[in-house]
Amino acid sequence: MKKQIFILLVMAAIVVTSCGGGGQKAGKEKQVTLSAAGATFPQPFYNLAFKKYNEEGGPVINYGGIGSGGGIKSLRDRVVDFGATDAYLSDTELSEMPAEVVHIPTCIGAVVIAYNLPGVTGLKLTPELLEGIFLGKITKWNDEKIIGVNPGIALPDVNITVVYRSDGSGTTYIFSDYMSKVSKVWNETLGTGKSLNWPAGIGAKGNPGVSGTISQSEGTIGYIGFEYAFAQKIAMAQIMNSSGNFIEPALGTFTAAADTEIPADTRVMITNSSSPEAYPITSFTWIIMYKEQGYADRSKATAEATVNSVNWLTGGNAQAIATSVHYAPLPQKAAEQATLILKSITYEGKPILK
Repeated sequence: MKKQIFILLVMAAIVVTSCGGGGQKAGKEKQVTLSAAGATFPQPFYNLAFKKYNEEGGPVINYGGIGSGGGIKSLRDRVVDFGATDAYLSDTELSEMPAEVVHIPTCIGAVVIAYNLPGVTGLKLTPELLEGIFLGKITKWNDEKIIGVNPGIALPDVNITVVYRSDGSGTTYIFSDYMSKVSKVWNETLGTGKSLNWPAGIGAKGNPGVSGTISQSEGTIGYIGFEYAFAQKIAMAQIMNSSGNFIEPALGTFTAAADTEIPADTRVMITNSSSPEAYPITSFTWIIMYKEQGYADRSKATAEATVNSVNWLTGGNAQAIATSVHYAPLPQKAAEQATLILKSITYEGKPILK
């Protein structure tokens, strides 16, 4: 019964957040319709890209933003054609899937520290301040520790309210992965995960929920995808990186973080980059799918549409769309590895991409 209820919720989310615009085009081969679900972090990019792909003659792709945890579960339960996650599957998670799963990186995004303090701009935060604020140890905006890093900024005598993700979230994973690298206390208390046992604050669902709460409530602070803060004009803090530089979130500083060795399966976290120019809370985001597409009575046409759609997503036209909505495009090495992975995907043992 629980599984049936989850499937219904997934399908409802897909319908609500469907980005499929327009039906079939005259003169085009009859198209299949694909369903996908997962991370809200790259959802603005996916919505626009899938709409563009459909307009160019590709299939309708209905994407439900239900969080990375939901995307992984949806793929495991085989209720979607592909999932989306900001947290790559661990070896344990991969072993729990019914068949081999591959990861295809689609773009680079960043988790920003957004805040609502009218009149306050240029806020700078160090790892130590992030630890204190998000662990509930620094509770006032005019705390001397925050003032010490921000001389000349008039910080109000206002309570700090942390806003965090209430759902299983790749955005939480990215932020907590970064914090576990820069804070021993964080690593020992909260650690890294898609869901955490937060000691303080209020929860909200999805990046839209967290960004909406912050934008409407003075004194709040939280972690959200860069595009959500940018779109709603929410102030974003400069974060001290591993070189001691305060870095503003921007496409160039996201790209700098990806200047690293990328393994063949692309499962790598690029948070806390050693690059002096890198924004430190940066990550790839991935599409996940089964390596063998001939399962659960799937047709060859559906399998081909699935692989071709994701292949288009990692190509030049879609990567230009990513840039237009404030995600950094894949570096050449990552794009090449994505193509190799896609070429390894089969239908009844035969490669789909040539």
